[in-house]
Amino acid sequence: MSAHAYEPLDKYLNAYGDMVYRVAFSYTKNKMDAEDVAQDVFMKLLSAHPSFENAAHEKAWLLRVTINFSKNRLKSFWHTKTGALSDTLPYQDCPNEDSGVLQAVLSLPAMQRLAVYLFYYEGYSTAEIAPLIQKKESTVRSLLHRARAALKEQLKEDYDNALL
Repeated sequence: MSAHAYEPLDKYLNAYGDMVYRVAFSYTKNKMDAEDVAQDVFMKLLSAHPSFENAAHEKAWLLRVTINFSKNRLKSFWHTKTGALSDTLPYQDCPNEDSGVLQAVLSLPAMQRLAVYLFYYEGYSTAEIAPLIQKKESTVRSLLHRARAALKEQLKEDYDNALL
């Protein structure tokens, strides 16, 4: 295969690699699973050769495939029948984040984590998130409301405990 055959993949990796990894990480809460999911997503992109209408469609397709692969990874026989080596995530798994806030976000249920990521990190509106996670817009708003309340409570407790 020529070097030119990899140019489109490089474009997607540079543009969306971090996003795909972060969505997979927020879903799986595990660096190795997130890396596997990201690899699977880009392999799917290579094998499917989808045609995209625009950059928004391209990004939405990659997000939807990432979410699906992450869900499948969590439902897999291997994942359900093996235990994690550690209940805590090392800080280096997701650099450039405050570990307290990251741990609080990762403690949220999967759908709330995903809604928070898409809303705050990717800048999607609730109307744009709804079809991506296959929920109603009102459900997305509820997920965000519950996530904010849980984060506020958890981070307040952490702050109060730090003052003692």
